Amino acid sequence: MRKVIVTMWVSLDGFIAGPNDEMDWIGGLYNEEMGKYETDLVRAGDTLLLGRKTYESFAGAWPKVPENPAASAGEVEYANIVNAMHKVVVSRTLETAEWNDSRVVKGNLAEEVAKLKQEPGKDVIIYGSASIVQALTNFDLVDEYQLLVHPIVLGSGKPLFKDITGSHKLKLITAKTFDSGVVVLYYEPAQK
Repeated sequence: MRKVIVTMWVSLDGFIAGPNDEMDWIGGLYNEEMGKYETDLVRAGDTLLLGRKTYESFAGAWPKVPENPAASAGEVEYANIVNAMHKVVVSRTLETAEWNDSRVVKGNLAEEVAKLKQEPGKDVIIYGSASIVQALTNFDLVDEYQLLVHPIVLGSGKPLFKDITGSHKLKLITAKTFDSGVVVLYYEPAQK
């Protein structure tokens, strides 16, 4: 069975964006080492599960990268992988998704993801899309959380785990520290 893997950049105090959805707090922490992490992650999957905002951001950027002469070799490699992946976009408002191999789902999220997990293929990767992560956490459909904890305290912002019902005990699988001070914590549900 395929795994659903969440990857999320998060501040030390648990926020994934600032109060106005700003991400400038990431600053200069993204480097070649983190780029390798991201490329290895998408290489292990074949499907992206995205909310509308994340989809629009990715679809507006990644298809253009391979032809951009200013793009690094790592960016081009990553772009080629995500451009070829199957994209499932969860949206109540988006009617069509034009990015290569994309489809929009408007139905029952839990049923859609349960079906995805049963299909043959590699892992399903969720970037950003906090409302999807929150819903799938409540449905116990996330198999692994990869939280990239950045060495900053925001004080306020958009929390990763908002409107979670009940407690969801997690087990630390492993951790990795980057030279930038970012730590990736790999968790899976404790009952697995």
